[in-house]
This record gives sequence, structure tokens and C-alpha cells, in this order.
Amino acid sequence: MSEASERVAVVTGAARGIGAGTAKRLARDGFAVAVLDLKEDDCAATVEAITQAGGRALAVGADVSDADQVQAGVDKIAGALGAPAVLVNNAGVIRDNMLFKMTVDDWDTVLGIHLRGSFLMSKACQKYMVDGKWGRIVNLSSSSALGNRGQANYSSAKAGLQGFTKTLAIELGQFGITANAVAPGFIATDMTAATAARIGMGFEDFQKAAAASIPVRRVGTPDDVAHVISFLVSEGAGFVSGQVIYVAGGPLC
Repeated sequence: MSEASERVAVVTGAARGIGAGTAKRLARDGFAVAVLDLKEDDCAATVEAITQAGGRALAVGADVSDADQVQAGVDKIAGALGAPAVLVNNAGVIRDNMLFKMTVDDWDTVLGIHLRGSFLMSKACQKYMVDGKWGRIVNLSSSSALGNRGQANYSSAKAGLQGFTKTLAIELGQFGITANAVAPGFIATDMTAATAARIGMGFEDFQKAAAASIPVRRVGTPDDVAHVISFLVSEGAGFVSGQVIYVAGGPLC
């Protein structure tokens, strides 16, 4: 029996996109996976895919920006699957707009889900990791952390997650817990499709335009990101911590 088969992974924002891809990959790696998203029913497809493949999965509905819902969700996971040993903070939203059009709610919503949500989930899960003397935290940053037109809120949140990650690595390393960030570039998901719609461009044309500027000449997929996360949460990645890994098809500058 592998080490992973005895451990529980929590993936937020796992109903679709990168989160769903990551949840399925970690299940294939042998983890029991808590599939967490805003609504429990939205997790059904991911859970079904995992269980049909012979894995263990649990659907959990929670708003990661709400402290009470987070604690209730983590308590449910610990009771049903076992103590969380891996946490992937993937939940996120976009509210893109130029600064002069961006509302306070646009700002607060994005910072609340990405930064506050990752803080609350990490705080709730770290106790179990400290008690077990082993843990892996992976935060989803983005190439937008380097700055991106129309994304002052999103860029700030993703840059903040990189500082948060490095601080977790410093504080939690002594307990056998690593913390790393993965920063995807252009990944074909519902979120990037929404961006294409916002600027009035067909999604296929949007992807082609993006691929032209990427050294490997293609856009990324959720599986591209999931493969990297799979390594970072593995036993073999125990000496990798506090790092930001760009999954973007080439250097960004």
C-alpha cells in the first residue's frame, strides 16, 4: 500500500477546471479526495468520476471565504475521510475590469475568495498536518501575479498568495509540512472562456491568439497543472518548499 493511499487530500474549487483535474489526478495517485466547491451538488461529476475509477471521494459544499463554513467543511472531511494531509487551494473567481470601472465589491470578492479563502482553509487544515507531522499545501497563483491589464484585483490576490506561500513554508516546515505555489499561464478552462466572452472574442480564436505567444505554441490544460501539483504533494517532494512554479509553456520575461 502506498503512502498516498493512507492520506486525505482536499481540493477547493474542484467542481470543474483545474480543481477537478487535480482532484482526479490525486485520486489516481491513491489519495482519498475531498472535492470542495461552493455548492455540494456541483461536485457530483468530479466525485462520480473518481469513484467510478475505484477511488474514494467526498463532496463538500462551502464558501471558502466564510470561516464558519470552512471549519464545518473541514470537520466533515476529517470525520468522513480522515485527517487532511494535503490541501490544494484552488478556489477562485474573476471580476475583471479596468481600475476606473472596478467596484469595491469586485475587489473584495476576488481578494476574499483567493486570499482569505486560502488563509482560512490553510488554518483549518494545518492543525491536522501538524498533529500528523506531515503535510502538503499547494496554492494556485497565476502568471497574472506579474501584472495583467484589467485584473488589478486578481493580480493582487495571486501575488499575495505567493507571499502567503513562502510564509507558510517558513512557519510550518519544522512540522514536516511543505508549502508551494503553482502559477499557471493560459489554461483552457471555463474561466478563460469567460474572459474571451468578456472581450467579445470566440474562445477558439482566443486560444489561438494566446498560443502564438507561448514558446511551446499551445495553451495549457488542467492536466498540465495537475501533473505539477501531483509531484509537489508527493513523498519525494519533501525538500521542495516555498517555491513558485510557473506552468506557462515557457519563460514569462
